[in-house]
Amino acid sequence: MIHAVADGAVAEPTDRLARRLARFRAANPGPGSASDPLPYRPGASRDLAARLAAAVDGEVVVGRGGVHVRVEGRALDLAIDRRRLASLPGQPPPDRPLVCLDTETTGLATAAGTVAFLIGLGWWEGDRFRQVQLLLPDHAEEPAMLDEIARHIPPDAWLVTYNGRGFDWPLLITRYRLARRHAPEHAGHLDLLPIVRRLFRHRMDDARLGTVERMLLGVVRRDDVDGWEIPGRYLGFLRGGPAQPLAAVVRHNDQDVRSLAKLLVRLEQDLGDATARAKAPRGDLAGLARAFRRERRLEEAVACLDAALEAEEDHTRPPAPAAPSAAGLGHAARPEEPWWSPRRRADFGGRPERRPSLAGWDRRQAFDRPWDAVRIGADRAHLLRRLGRTTEALAAWDALACGPGRTAILASIEAAKLREHRLVDWPGALAAVEGGLALVDRRRSLGMPEPGLEADLRHRLGRLRTRLAARQASSNAARTGPAMASSVTRSKGAGQSNIAAFSPASR
Repeated sequence: MIHAVADGAVAEPTDRLARRLARFRAANPGPGSASDPLPYRPGASRDLAARLAAAVDGEVVVGRGGVHVRVEGRALDLAIDRRRLASLPGQPPPDRPLVCLDTETTGLATAAGTVAFLIGLGWWEGDRFRQVQLLLPDHAEEPAMLDEIARHIPPDAWLVTYNGRGFDWPLLITRYRLARRHAPEHAGHLDLLPIVRRLFRHRMDDARLGTVERMLLGVVRRDDVDGWEIPGRYLGFLRGGPAQPLAAVVRHNDQDVRSLAKLLVRLEQDLGDATARAKAPRGDLAGLARAFRRERRLEEAVACLDAALEAEEDHTRPPAPAAPSAAGLGHAARPEEPWWSPRRRADFGGRPERRPSLAGWDRRQAFDRPWDAVRIGADRAHLLRRLGRTTEALAAWDALACGPGRTAILASIEAAKLREHRLVDWPGALAAVEGGLALVDRRRSLGMPEPGLEADLRHRLGRLRTRLAARQASSNAARTGPAMASSVTRSKGAGQSNIAAFSPASR
C-alpha cells in the first residue's frame, strides 16, 4: 500500500512493494544497465559505428538523421561506349547516368521485418567506375543511411541491378515507407537477370551472379562468403559479437557491384558492335534476336538469326545432367531426347516445357536447351512471315519440312498456310498437307502418333480438296458455256425454219 502524505508530497511505497520492484529489476535489466547484453544503450550506435568502421576500413559519417559507416572502394578503369550499349534492346539511353545498386539484407523477404544493412553503389565518371558502400551500424540509425542513398541516386538516373526489380528495390521502397518518406525517383530500372537468362542461359548451369562471373566474365572469387551466412554475421554483430566477420561481407558486396558494371561492358563489347556480334556464339545471337523481337525490331532480329545460322555450333554448353532413374517415376519421367531424335518435341519458343513429376531436372533441361539450326530456322521463318517476306518464309518452312521429327510436321502445316492464304496456291498447299500426312504416318509406325497434328492436317486436306473441286467445276463451266450457247442458237434457228416450211402461208 501507499501511505497518503499531506502537502502534496510523493507517497513512499511500502517495504513489500519496494522488494517486489527490486526483484523485478534484477530479473529484467532494461536498456542502459550494466548487465544488458544487447547494445541498445544510449550512445551505443556511435560505439558500434566506430567498431564497424575500424573492421571494414571505413569512416563514420554523422548526419542530421544519425550516423552510418561509409566505405569508398578503389576506382576502376572501365570504359563503356554508351551509344553502342543503347543500340541493344532494353538498354538505357546514352545520355542518362547509370547507378549500379546491390544490397545485403537480414533476410530474403521484402516485408517490414527485413532490413538492408549494406548498400553498394557504383557509377561512372568518364571512363572510371567509382564505388561506395553504406553500412548501418544500428537499426535506429536507418534514417541517416536512407538520406545518403537518396543523395546518390539522381532523378534522371537509371538503376542497374541483378534481380533488383523483384527484391532489392521493393525492399528499399518498404524501408522508405516505414520511415514515412518517398523512395528516390529515377528515370528507369535495368535489371540484368532477365537479360542474362534471355541471352546466355544456353551455356550456363544457372543464372546466379556467381555463375555469370565465372562463365561470362572470367572472375573467380577467393574466400568469398556464402549468401546464407550474411544475415547471421550482421545480427551477431548487433548482439555484441565482433565486427571483423563483416569485412568479408563488404568485399562480397563490392564484387557484386563491380560485376554489374563489367557485365554491362561485356554486353556492349560483344553484342553492341556489329563486327564483334558476328563472332558471338550461336545461342547468344539467337537470344539477342528474341530480345529484338520483343521490341518489334524485326529486321535486326532476322539479321541476328542469319548470323546465328552462319556461326559454328556452340560447344560452351555445360554437360547435360544425369537423367533420374525411371523407377517410381512412370513413363512421364523419360529423359529429354537429343535434338536429332524423332521423339523430341519441336520447340517454337514460348515458355519452356516442364513436367511436374521431375520438377528440378526438367527445369535444368529447359534452361540449357540447345540452339540448333532447326530451332533457329523456325524462329527465322516466323519473323520472315511477320515482315511480309512470304517467299523467304516459305523457303525456310520447306527446308524445315524436309527434316526429321515433329518439327517437320509443324513446318508442313506452316508452309500449307502460306501457300493457301498468302499465295493462293491451293495445289501447292495440298501437296504440303499430303507431305505432312506422310510424316505423321511415319511417326505412327515408329510408335509416336500425333493425333492433334493429324486432325489439323486432315481438316486442311478436306478443305483444300473441296476448294480445288469447286475451282475445277467453275473452270469447266467457263469452258463449256460458249459452246452450249452456240449449239442452242443453231438448234433454235433450225426449228424456226421448219415451222416456216409447214406454215399456211408457205403452203
